[in-house]
Amino acid sequence: MNKNKKLHMSVFVFLSIFSLFVYTPLHSAASETDAIVVGVPVDRCPVIYEDNGKITGIGVDLITEAAKMADIKITVKPLVGETLKDALDNDNYDIVMPFGSAIESTSGKKSILTDNLFTTPFTLVTLNNKSIDLSQSLEVGMLSSQRGAAETIGKIYPNVNIHFYETVEDEVKAVRKGKVKALLNNSYVWSYILQKPTYEDLKINSNSIFTMDFKAGAIDSPKNRKLIDRLNKGIAGISESKRQAIILDYTSQRLYHYKFVDYLYAYWAQLLCILLFIVVIVMIAVEINLRMKRTHEEAVRRLIDYDPLTGAFSYQGFRKKVKMLLQEHGDLPYTISISNIRSFKFINERFGMDEGDELLKYWVKVVGATLGEFEAMARTSGDRFVILRIDGGEEKTEKLTTAAVDKVRNYFIDKGLDYKVQITTGIYILTEDDYVTLDIDHMLDCARLTQHKLKANTMDGYALYNPQEWEKDSRVNVISSHLTDALKAGEVEVWYQPQVEFNENTMSGAEALCRWNHPDLGKISPAEFIGVLEATGQIYELDTFMWDRVCKDLKRWNDAGKHMSVSVNLARNDISAERDIPGQFRSLIEKYGLKRDQLRIEITESAYMDDANLLIDTAKKLREYGFVVEMDDFGSGYSSLNMLKEVPVDVIKLDLRFLSEKGDREKGRNIVGFVVKLIKSLGMDIIAEGVENSSQSEFLKSIGCSCMQGYYFYKPMPVEEFDKIINGDLNIV
Repeated sequence: MNKNKKLHMSVFVFLSIFSLFVYTPLHSAASETDAIVVGVPVDRCPVIYEDNGKITGIGVDLITEAAKMADIKITVKPLVGETLKDALDNDNYDIVMPFGSAIESTSGKKSILTDNLFTTPFTLVTLNNKSIDLSQSLEVGMLSSQRGAAETIGKIYPNVNIHFYETVEDEVKAVRKGKVKALLNNSYVWSYILQKPTYEDLKINSNSIFTMDFKAGAIDSPKNRKLIDRLNKGIAGISESKRQAIILDYTSQRLYHYKFVDYLYAYWAQLLCILLFIVVIVMIAVEINLRMKRTHEEAVRRLIDYDPLTGAFSYQGFRKKVKMLLQEHGDLPYTISISNIRSFKFINERFGMDEGDELLKYWVKVVGATLGEFEAMARTSGDRFVILRIDGGEEKTEKLTTAAVDKVRNYFIDKGLDYKVQITTGIYILTEDDYVTLDIDHMLDCARLTQHKLKANTMDGYALYNPQEWEKDSRVNVISSHLTDALKAGEVEVWYQPQVEFNENTMSGAEALCRWNHPDLGKISPAEFIGVLEATGQIYELDTFMWDRVCKDLKRWNDAGKHMSVSVNLARNDISAERDIPGQFRSLIEKYGLKRDQLRIEITESAYMDDANLLIDTAKKLREYGFVVEMDDFGSGYSSLNMLKEVPVDVIKLDLRFLSEKGDREKGRNIVGFVVKLIKSLGMDIIAEGVENSSQSEFLKSIGCSCMQGYYFYKPMPVEEFDKIINGDLNIV
């Protein structure tokens, strides 16, 4: 029994070893051809082409079917920049197609081909109006990838001279330019290519010049012969009905897909008609829109340039008309006048708004009748009219103005109503410069200024423009309108005037003052611009700027170890129930990290005359917050002893007008002496300001007033110079 087992085991081992030597090579040979790569050109639709990244076509389907029957898996790859002869030498491909007959590779190696997959007829394509004769010498164009087929054609038709092109487009250009007489390709490819509408000038020659087999091939080698034999068995297994079904499937489809350019070419006439139709519609729409726009613009222009109630020019229309008249008739002397009805609101209330409107229309009718072709009239606001009239001298001006305006004045009288309309008119006579600058607004401002002056002084009449008054008001307007820009541009500066302790020959503090260097007006006196800003209500804007700048300087000096105190002005117009002035100063101190005694607040005695209660409340609040409150310019006006009793202040700044050269000097000294004693007895400190000479300083010292300020010690100076005093570079007198 053991012997039998050993015998069986020996047989099993022998057979296993035998199978390794006998069967393994056979299996290895088969596995080498189980998966192959097929290289193909992809520019021959419908035979071989790319569709959405996939290589397909008649030839691809047939070789795939043959490989399937031969139990071989294939991968089809495109030949990029290679001919079939080049591809035979490329190790990246196992087989290459299509071949009509065996050829040598580029390196001179022979090839071996499969059996025929299908037969492809080759035909010539020419221009529609051209004919060919194969018996004569013929220039023919082919694709570069078909060089293998070209060798076969050269053998069949030695009188055919072949030119190669990279693309079909290049071929077509060549035949159209006459470089070749015909193009050669298989008829299946032509059936696809000639679907392109731009190739409608080409025709297929009715007779094929030859047919070519469609085969796959490889370099002749034992390995490749085995591969070709397996593929031939697969090819033999493809039924004729299957082969024809594959061919019919591709040749019956319209594989060429129109591109945008093709649609343009194929349907250019229809598209042109549609485009022309659209253009006509657009042109009509544009024209309608332009007409509507012109109509709308005209309506808007009428609204802008004309007064809808009276039909006279509006302000904008008047400006345009005046500019045109002055440009075209610069040789005519003109005047511009502004007229205004006094108490027009009363007229509307007494007689009704409709009657008021009728009065305005009557004005335009009556005055307009006196105007010539080169004159103009406008209603610029409710009851205000402006007129450009040719100047005929003062007598004529008065006559025309009176004649027309008198009718308007008697409007209600003529209706039996006991009311005479009152009218004020300001007249400006144009100068030579006005015809050059054409500044209509300036002319109207001059007339308006005159009319305002007249209106303030009388109830009725007319007046001519006075240039001196205009210059004064103009300067006021320039100053007030430029303040905000001046603050931003650095035109306004903070200057400081030191205050001294005369007994100790030291600086006790400073007063912050303001200086303005205007780019056009130059250096403006503080007396002028402060008065203007107080009158226009802009002094608060200037003062808040000053307060902030002073606090910045105080912080800078603190950082440098120089503890300073500065007096800032609080104007009477700054003190308002709507403004929390004490809160503003407290916020500034907190913002810059200052002590309360560093920012002293000056108020003027004139503020007491405006609103005593509000001034008292403001001063109390400032002192509660820890600020030093000073009464500035005491003695410069009509000082009130009652004010000293009621207004809580810490320091009185005494104006030294009592010590001026006017009046009795001895009385002045006595008054100052008693005022100093009075102030000290009330527990207040005192600073004498306006000290101009040594006799004044010695007198003040003798009566116990040692804190002084004035030109005798220092004039107001810019901050850079004041910094030098703080640093001890300059000495006190």
